[in-house]
Amino acid sequence: MRWNLEWLRTFKAIYETGTLSAAAQELFISQPGVSLHLNSLEAYTGYKLFDRSARKMVPTEKGKILYNWVLEPLKKMENAEQHFHKRSKEERATISVGMCFETFQYTLEEQIASLPFNLIIKFGEYPQMQQDLDNGLLDLIITPQIGNQQNLEYKPFSKERIVLIAGSNTNTTEIERLLSLNDIKEVSVLLKQQLWYSTTADMEHLRNFWLQHFGEHPDFSPNYIVPNISSIIRCLSNNTGFSVVPDFLCREAIASDKIKLIWEGSNPLENTLYFGTRKKTIYHKEVEQLEKLLTNKWELGNKEIV
Repeated sequence: MRWNLEWLRTFKAIYETGTLSAAAQELFISQPGVSLHLNSLEAYTGYKLFDRSARKMVPTEKGKILYNWVLEPLKKMENAEQHFHKRSKEERATISVGMCFETFQYTLEEQIASLPFNLIIKFGEYPQMQQDLDNGLLDLIITPQIGNQQNLEYKPFSKERIVLIAGSNTNTTEIERLLSLNDIKEVSVLLKQQLWYSTTADMEHLRNFWLQHFGEHPDFSPNYIVPNISSIIRCLSNNTGFSVVPDFLCREAIASDKIKLIWEGSNPLENTLYFGTRKKTIYHKEVEQLEKLLTNKWELGNKEIV
């Protein structure tokens, strides 16, 4: 195992700025990320490199020796980086974005070839996306959840409405009759007797929908657990069964009569969608371009469904 160059960059920034927070600002990464790099370097060398105090990171003797060893090589590498960066005509930034699989399909999949920078998409759970954003592993996330990391900021840009849908061949006459009579209790009883589709990652949609509209947690298990919401839409298309999904993901299937929109609820369940970014980033221009592209896609989709 060899040490990581980023550990040394972080060590140098801590040494010269005197604090973890100042080093984080200089490197445009989170303070936990700075601590992780330092801990990894200390574990690798087997030496304590700083004495930690409330106000300042004081280098130990081993820390001073290491700094003297790496200072000139790091400066040479930084100068080489600047030199060749200026001469590169095809330099492309690489932006890492976290979002759910379905959001990627709906917003970015058709746009990737037109982007003037490299793009890495990561799928996963929202809390992990927030942690990766804070640690500098992601540059932008799309999330309905707000974290409490001080290094991050969230900007609302759209909403998703969680709706009840059914395959086009599903007999929904009785359910629609009960809904017209506002007999919510009987609607709940009847729905529990139907075939249901869900995903492992989005059981929360079903729980929140049931709690919002029926005042209780769902006491039944879906019949079919599929990989993602796009799979639900395909399985239900021209078929039978029910599911609850975000409205923007099923608009096209509803418009083509492959599935039916059954109910939005008297008080619709909506989630605000946010752009999550670090407060300081060297990719401000690229992130702003992505945010504009994604916002336009959502606005266009809303106009098409009206």
